[in-house]
Amino acid sequence: MGSQYPPIEPYDTGMLDVGDGNLVYWEVCGNPAGRPALVVHGGPGSGCSPQARRWFDPDRYRIVLFDQRGCGRSTPHAGDHDTDLRHNTTGHLLADMELLREHLGIDRWLLYGASWGSTLTLAYAERHPSRVSEIVLVAVTMTRRRDVDWLYRGVARYFPAEWERFRDALPPADRDGDLVAGYARLLADPDPAVRQRAADDWCAWEDAVISLESNGQPGAYGSRPQRARLALARICSHYFAHGAWLDEGVLLRDAGRLAGIPGVLIHGRHDLGGPFRVAWELARAWPDADLVPITDSGHTGSETLGRYLRDALDRLA
Repeated sequence: MGSQYPPIEPYDTGMLDVGDGNLVYWEVCGNPAGRPALVVHGGPGSGCSPQARRWFDPDRYRIVLFDQRGCGRSTPHAGDHDTDLRHNTTGHLLADMELLREHLGIDRWLLYGASWGSTLTLAYAERHPSRVSEIVLVAVTMTRRRDVDWLYRGVARYFPAEWERFRDALPPADRDGDLVAGYARLLADPDPAVRQRAADDWCAWEDAVISLESNGQPGAYGSRPQRARLALARICSHYFAHGAWLDEGVLLRDAGRLAGIPGVLIHGRHDLGGPFRVAWELARAWPDADLVPITDSGHTGSETLGRYLRDALDRLA
């Protein structure tokens, strides 16, 4: 987007041993003496993008990015069938973030999270508020079970034909129950053709939900490489089938722990998968957060959203 800074490359990278046989990829770019900021990517399972570096002023920020367990350049990769996801939970990711902070010698950092990244950011900040200086969230999610049910069932009212294809790709016994858990089982099938077809069907539904976003990135899920699609669908279904291992509503209920942390919540009014009400509820419970509605944006953003995001990060630098 035109509001981003020019492309930059990391000046430091590494693979952090976080235990359980997992190595987490991390990188740092910008100013080594700048304000520390952590990019918390979405998905779960998307991996960090070089584009995310460009929201930050490289002269004023020390920008840290990492690939969460099982995706991007972290190993083992969830696109490989023999990668065990038992040690890939929200609690594990929160511990990884703390280990990375300590490894890089950072006392406090700004957190920038988008989509699932906002859920993980909130969970981290509520657990470690003394380690967070500011928070910027885009496409706010809290990954409550009711939010997951909306994304994979409720929003079907806008896309009935596409949702029927999504549902009917499951075995008949799974079509009237928990669709996400049904997909998690397909994605664990020993037959690679079954797994890949399930990943493609999962991404086709995600693409349907964002298909009306003319200012964003239609097709953002299905256009990924095959292995990345498989990892994304596997990790998403794994997390969402377990309610992200979060007590229902806990992030909203514990928002008081964010008191004193300045926040900016930027959310598209046309986000069908993550309705605006989610961000509104959080803003009501977190007095230090400013809610910025974007009237021309859905879940995947717009030029307007990009300007507000860069402005927020410039202001907090």
